[in-house]
Amino acid sequence: MNLQQAQAYLINHLSRVYDSREAATMADWILVKLTGHSKVDRLIKKDEALTETQLNSLHGYVEELVAHRPVQYVLEESYFMGLEFYVDENVLVPRPETEELVDWILKDLKGREAKVMDIGTGSGCIPVTLKSKNKSLEIIATDISNEALYVAKKNADTHRTKIRFVQHDILDRQGWDDVGMFDVIVSNPPYIPEEDKLTMNDNVLKYEPHHALFTGCDDPFIFYKEIAAFAAKHLNKGGALYFEIHELGGETTVEILKAEGFSNVELRKDIFGKDRMVKAQF
Repeated sequence: MNLQQAQAYLINHLSRVYDSREAATMADWILVKLTGHSKVDRLIKKDEALTETQLNSLHGYVEELVAHRPVQYVLEESYFMGLEFYVDENVLVPRPETEELVDWILKDLKGREAKVMDIGTGSGCIPVTLKSKNKSLEIIATDISNEALYVAKKNADTHRTKIRFVQHDILDRQGWDDVGMFDVIVSNPPYIPEEDKLTMNDNVLKYEPHHALFTGCDDPFIFYKEIAAFAAKHLNKGGALYFEIHELGGETTVEILKAEGFSNVELRKDIFGKDRMVKAQF
């Protein structure tokens, strides 16, 4: 099978499960991963044959993708603000909305020194990107999952970013006093109540890490309440708390922050016009 035939094979099989544009994008992504050739290079080298190893990988990728396993997990890579991250089923795939949140923080800091805490770091996309774009930041990143922290450390090492990683459950207040003070606290916490599992797609339930999605109770705002209470005690004067939120949870999150003593609360929409980010200061 040559490169041109491989492209056609991928699009043909993936189009049975995904729409044509998504299938074409996946096909291109897979062939870049397999061959290292860009789309232009593959057009020039369209008659180049795949090796046996590449062919076996291609068939394996297709089998997983038609079973609805996310392409980022299949290829073990995802891109975030121009940086490549290793991902697997222990972490959520980085989302475009989170890029907007990180960009907001970077613009507010304007390259200044600051001490930052990321709560529920997952793949480490938030702290690694912040540190990559602003070398003067001192960052601590926490997660309840050791497996997630392994992925985050791997990404930090890849991008040569010095970040302190700590296993911690933010809902456990016993460890709150030991972490110090911060200029920025950021979090994209779980916000899906347990009861919603009954109505979610199988591809999410099968592959995405439940600890990063579900609150473990029927309160979708439990993490926002606890992190807001934590931030009220651990933000330096003039510091800021940044949340990524569910599009329908904006007003409630604002009220939670105001109840915790924050007065400068800004609710911001993403590029799709949905309430997805909140910033709060005392």
